[in-house]
Amino acid sequence: MNRSAFLKRSALSAAALATLPGFAHVHPKEEENNKTLEPKIVRKGEGKQVNVIGDQQTFKLTSEDTNGLFTLIEEVNPPGTMIPPHVHTNEDEIFKVLEGELEVTVGDQTTILKAGDLAFAPKNIPHTWKVVGDKDCKTILSVFPAGLELMFEELGNLPPGPPDFSKITEICGRYGITFLT
Repeated sequence: MNRSAFLKRSALSAAALATLPGFAHVHPKEEENNKTLEPKIVRKGEGKQVNVIGDQQTFKLTSEDTNGLFTLIEEVNPPGTMIPPHVHTNEDEIFKVLEGELEVTVGDQTTILKAGDLAFAPKNIPHTWKVVGDKDCKTILSVFPAGLELMFEELGNLPPGPPDFSKITEICGRYGITFLT
């Protein structure tokens, strides 16, 4: 059989199978939420701003915008801002540095990310980050799947003043996040 005939036969077979009950493939998120996504333009300076215990975040895209597929957050923080080592059981995160320097530890790898660099922190792998250098660091945080912004909002609503780590631990625990000591 020549290549053209093989491709034609394969395409016809796949199309025929897709019409049979049980053979059509639907992405799991589409089954959960079949809402049509709306295009969205988010300009510089736009988005919901939240102070998450010193981590200055602006929500650019949330679970509501993406049918729960992902969340996109811009963080702009001064040197010294950090998040202690922790583990997510539900989400993967990607940190992409746009400006400044971010020291990131994922698993047993520690490095300094500069503009254009990124780090992938899969769920169940310990990670931490700290803004280093002498300039603010602008980072895009992508979270897969979405929903972590709900935890960030809860943390952002805590009263000002010294953080109550037992309350922070309780809130994070409800979202499957544990801090390492």
